[in-house]
Amino acid sequence: MAHCVVAEAEAIIDAEIAVHEGGFVRLVDYLGGDERIVQAARVSYGEGTKTFREDKGLINYLLRNDHTSPFEQVVLTFHLKMPIFVARQWIRHRTARVNEISGRYSVMSDEFYLPAESDIAEQSSENKQGRKSEPAAASARERALALLKRGQRRAYEEYEALLAEGIAREIARINLPLSIYTELYWQIDLRNLFHFLKLRLDPHAQKETRDYALVVHDVARRVSPIAVDAFDEYQLASISLSRRELEALQARLSGKEIALSGKARERFEAKLRGEKVLS
Repeated sequence: MAHCVVAEAEAIIDAEIAVHEGGFVRLVDYLGGDERIVQAARVSYGEGTKTFREDKGLINYLLRNDHTSPFEQVVLTFHLKMPIFVARQWIRHRTARVNEISGRYSVMSDEFYLPAESDIAEQSSENKQGRKSEPAAASARERALALLKRGQRRAYEEYEALLAEGIAREIARINLPLSIYTELYWQIDLRNLFHFLKLRLDPHAQKETRDYALVVHDVARRVSPIAVDAFDEYQLASISLSRRELEALQARLSGKEIALSGKARERFEAKLRGEKVLS
């Protein structure tokens, strides 16, 4: 296999792409691109394709039919700076390789994430793990920001006081909040990155995590534009139907009554509208 150099990716190597006020996504390195996917597929499928159009057709065919192992040949390494609460959601995806800054070895920096006032909302009654789509009342948002700032300032002052008294870093850090920024190196292959993005770009994922995932999605497009277009088409914006839902769709297309009721029918109708029912 020839070494793959992708001009669009090279243009952003080591550039910090800002996320929120204090965070960033940086592409440190990449291995392969669309060309590598096609090269890997040719090992299985013979001489294969040669032109851009044929290569695009092959990549679309592979993803459309879940022949995903060639996508594992593309690997991206990111340097991420994000609040700890985002990082904890991020590394739930155990198919990546991660190295994170350690508060046992290093003094944590005095940098904390604060949401934009317009992003402060009340708890959703439908999504048990998320917020309402509309902002809270102005007075509630102001008070929330004031409390967050006060708590962050107090926690860091006490952290510094413990360090000044000679208390070990691993003890002093205990009370630091989830909003403090951390940094990590995160390496993942394209197949598993697509799975990550399918989940973290979902409208029900936490907004702050989606903000980072959107940037990672953009960077991945720089590395493998054809593959990311195929992902958008066949995975990100697609829906899956259960056996009963498929039968219901066939019945509807035939003008017959569908054999679904209650929550099952709600979920089916929501899928057809491009929505999601969480319960």
